[in-house]
Amino acid sequence: MGDVAMLVPVLRVVTSTYPAIKITVLTRKFFSPLFKDIQNVQVYPADVKGLHAGVMGLSRLGRELRDIGVDAVADMHDVLRSNVLKTIFCFYGIPVKQLDKGRKEKKELTTAHNKVFKQLKTTHQRYADVFRQLGYPIDLKNHKFPPKQKLSPGVLTLTGNAPHKWIGVAPFAKHDSKVYPADLLEEVLKELNREAKTKIFLFGGGKAEEEKLELYATKFENVVSVAGKLKFEEELELISNLDVMLSMDSGNAHLAAMYGVPVITIWGVTHPFAGFKPFNQPIENCLLPDLHKYPAIPTSIYGNKFPEGYEDVMRTIPPGRVVNRIKVILAAKD
Repeated sequence: MGDVAMLVPVLRVVTSTYPAIKITVLTRKFFSPLFKDIQNVQVYPADVKGLHAGVMGLSRLGRELRDIGVDAVADMHDVLRSNVLKTIFCFYGIPVKQLDKGRKEKKELTTAHNKVFKQLKTTHQRYADVFRQLGYPIDLKNHKFPPKQKLSPGVLTLTGNAPHKWIGVAPFAKHDSKVYPADLLEEVLKELNREAKTKIFLFGGGKAEEEKLELYATKFENVVSVAGKLKFEEELELISNLDVMLSMDSGNAHLAAMYGVPVITIWGVTHPFAGFKPFNQPIENCLLPDLHKYPAIPTSIYGNKFPEGYEDVMRTIPPGRVVNRIKVILAAKD
């Protein structure tokens, strides 16, 4: 989801720079709400587990896209499935330009020996580079954020209408190495709950996460779990209205950033140098572990690999540091 969300600000700049072009985004139907307000952008849903599964399904998908009049393809994924589609498009004479994931420099960044520790090109810029290859260069500095979305009745039922500062908290990630310890998170929530006229909304998905978030919500008066209570489109409405989002290095950080919401990210064995810092967010909002104590960070790009002894790197990020950064952002909004 994070990779898809990072595409959103890039498409806003492309369509504002080149208003005469039409863009069809091939993605899962679930992600369609991400693109609903971008001019000249439509979503073509890929049914990768059904109609478009396997080589035969991808061949069918390629024909469908050819028949709607696609003139060129920007492959923002560069995986096996998209490479099969690339071959099909080339057979039809449709030009394809692919994302450069920077695999070599990312390997140098995450290696245990002879690490090359430097900021790599952002994923947003890598996406922009694909459009440049297709003949549509853009400058991401020209990006403009959309206004906050109007809250639907279903969202208002959870939020209420009282004038509070709204804090989003998304405490989960795909890999445990990117998840802030539960006891430390509870300390953060405890401190935030004490703030006057503040409401904290917890985001997550799946039964296990929903149960954990509900447990937090029962402990604190001003904490509300929205997990499992809103449709994805409604969650986006709420996220766009937040005053600040606290997230791991995960998808929710990018969802908030695409609306211009200040995002504080907590990092474990990954690092923003790999290019996944949320869009337009200052590096000060990236809370990192003690890199002197854990010099091998980043140990991987996605958090799926780390050496022995790196299980608790996030414990070097104290709850007070997290809370203080949130307070700084909220104070700037007064």
